[in-house]
Amino acid sequence: MRRNQKCIHLNLDKMKSVITKLLIILCFTFSIEIANAQVQIAEGDPPNNTDLPFFFKSKLEHIDEELALVEKGKVEAVAISPGGLPVYAVYYGEKEEFHSQANYNSAVAARNPAYYAQKGPDTKPVVFIIGPVHGQEVEGIVGVVNLIHIAETGKDYRGRDWSELQQKIEQCRVIIIPCANPDGRRRCPYDSFLGLHEDMVTKYGQGTRKDGSMWGWPGAKSNHPMVGDVGILGSYFNDAGINIMHDEFFHPMAAETKAILEITRKEAPDMTVTVHSHETPPAIYNPMYTAWYMKERVYDLEKRLNNRYKEAQLSFTPDSLLRVPRKEDDEFPPHDSFNLVCALHNLSGTMAFAYENNDGTISDRIPEPFVTYEDILDIQLLLYDEMLDYALNDRLYWTLEE
Repeated sequence: MRRNQKCIHLNLDKMKSVITKLLIILCFTFSIEIANAQVQIAEGDPPNNTDLPFFFKSKLEHIDEELALVEKGKVEAVAISPGGLPVYAVYYGEKEEFHSQANYNSAVAARNPAYYAQKGPDTKPVVFIIGPVHGQEVEGIVGVVNLIHIAETGKDYRGRDWSELQQKIEQCRVIIIPCANPDGRRRCPYDSFLGLHEDMVTKYGQGTRKDGSMWGWPGAKSNHPMVGDVGILGSYFNDAGINIMHDEFFHPMAAETKAILEITRKEAPDMTVTVHSHETPPAIYNPMYTAWYMKERVYDLEKRLNNRYKEAQLSFTPDSLLRVPRKEDDEFPPHDSFNLVCALHNLSGTMAFAYENNDGTISDRIPEPFVTYEDILDIQLLLYDEMLDYALNDRLYWTLEE
């Protein structure tokens, strides 16, 4: 009987894998229809650059192509967006048995997070990488598609060897969501913003009102869900107007958010990153409303990563501008929001942070891009290498007292 049960379980897993791969193929087959859902670039705005390097894989179809090649990992569709698009997760490494007997909040109240997840030296670190929750931040897709390719082959799409990074992946349980907001990415008409004015990111990212004026940042967060006075629905949002980064985490509005929260709850990741893009040097952002010791750990990782960038002669943040941990709002009105990163830490105890890659945009302050396409990729791959190194060598153990 047990053998039959095992066979049934294996067959169900195999069937689930086949269905997922068929879903990927169908999405790729209908890529022409998907492209038709893009926002049209307004007259007078620069055209989309279609002459991008081969390795700069920033499209949804590039995700579909890569996931169809996955053999070492396991691919699952974990949610369906309001626009009908699958949100995928790729799992590397077997899931650990953490012998959970309480949720994280209750375990902390009992004075030991090990009641939620027992993590000793005999368990693998768990690292959760969440690709763009904002669809215009296309650079993050480039990084995760190349990361998946490295996990499978040991090389990125330039053919460069990253076998040491591959080995680190193999020592961990790694979960990757290549794009957490496929609706927003589908609507974004640009495959790269390098060399474009930052206003293009604002216009097509945060969106416009019906009169054509831009919502801007942080103005785009003042109307949520983004409905009503909307001209261009910015790629910040899914097709229902939800900004996943600022969902209602006690009662999520978006299926994408629910999936991210559920993966976090089940997997108890040691470290979690949400990948973003901005116009200034790449940086880790220390979240608010997290444990102080965790803020200090995130700051430590930020300094390590920044030093890696210096050594590699890539864009880096001056030490004086690194984000030293600080307390939340000390006066009214509040400015520090409880966003997705904060929610993930408080749900699971994970070392969570937002990471901002550089998108290569220009402005009155930045007349020329200070990154290249290759820089954009290298900056992200060094992030993942440093994250895995930290998780392997400096993780916190959660154990029950004997």
